[in-house]
Amino acid sequence: METKTSFKDLNLLPALERALTEQGYTHPTPIQEKSIPGLLLGHDLIGIAQTGTGKTAAFTLPILQRMPKKGPRTLKTLVLTPTRELAAQIGDSFSAYGEFLNFKHTVIFGGVKQGRQVQALTKGVDIVVATPGRLLDLMDQGKINLNNIEFFVLDEADRMLDMGFINDIKKVIAKLPQKRQSLFFSATMSPEINKLAKSLLTDPIHVEVTPQATTVELIKQHIFFIDRPSKEHLLLELLRQKHLTRVLIFTRTKHKANRVALFLNKHDIASDAIHGNKSQNARTKAISDFKSGEIKILVATDIAARGIDIDNISHVINFELPNEPESYVHRIGRTARAGTDGVAYSFCSAEEREYLHDIEILIKQKIKVEDHTFHSETAKNATGKAAKPAPKGNRTFSRNKRSNNRPKHGFRR
Repeated sequence: METKTSFKDLNLLPALERALTEQGYTHPTPIQEKSIPGLLLGHDLIGIAQTGTGKTAAFTLPILQRMPKKGPRTLKTLVLTPTRELAAQIGDSFSAYGEFLNFKHTVIFGGVKQGRQVQALTKGVDIVVATPGRLLDLMDQGKINLNNIEFFVLDEADRMLDMGFINDIKKVIAKLPQKRQSLFFSATMSPEINKLAKSLLTDPIHVEVTPQATTVELIKQHIFFIDRPSKEHLLLELLRQKHLTRVLIFTRTKHKANRVALFLNKHDIASDAIHGNKSQNARTKAISDFKSGEIKILVATDIAARGIDIDNISHVINFELPNEPESYVHRIGRTARAGTDGVAYSFCSAEEREYLHDIEILIKQKIKVEDHTFHSETAKNATGKAAKPAPKGNRTFSRNKRSNNRPKHGFRR
């Protein structure tokens, strides 16, 4: 029988091993096992991996080990990431894994005043985790320079490009020293991303883990055909079941995320919403409350949720199906972290039927259809124009519209 690799086999510093033990980690995930040895030798790396595979530890551990332990405190490590939430979580990882090492780090991002961030930089830090916009602002102000960078990480490169950060990334790379170790992570590889990787890396090692299909196969998926006005009622019915202990709900729009959270709170189900229009403090508090169990429901849009790394999410509910099938895979992967099983419920109204068709083509499987109180044959059998969203100008609000479907038995699982 093959022996499972432990962190002790990876030749990490005793201080890092101790921190991992205190965090409850004894065995590396596949990306950690494949990446850490080469990174400890100083190689560049290109990693194809989704959030939840353990990729953050795959780069934080080698960086903490290889950073110079003596000399003046200068900025030696830069991690560039697309969202505030992901930046904060990577900062938390450096704190946790580096608990018994002598180093300082800070996280810089937009949406908040820059005073504290500048103060931390002025005092001196070894590591900065940053989003592109605020980093460039501080560089332009002369508050930060990258002359001494030895380790550079570009995380979630595909999302960076999706969010329009390509020019900002190129500006940052242009300011980096030629001699450095560079790490590049992306969930997917397109020609544009491949071109960016080649411009950044020198003779990199390649690591690829958890293909999309593997993640999907770990998740019990269920589809609920339903008329749009009945979605909130089905949501209440599901959330009142005790085994839905920590639930992430996805909507397509910020407005809908707010409405769903408001509806649930009115029905005594503690919840909050996160999206781009929320202040940074409000988003941070919502995520903290969700992690701590203060609220058991978090409603999110795709961009706001990208990079949120929260363990033990029992269920993902797609209140609205995404219009891009790849987003479905990213969404439901939140409930299958680092190889664990998960459950995903998706609501599909008639106008979302084509979205479902595209999703099933991508994941190469039919999602199990659930019979439930509000089941809609109209949604299930929609084709042609009826299976697509109406043009924006023709959409009508259906807040008070009643479903014509006769209630049957409740769904239990």
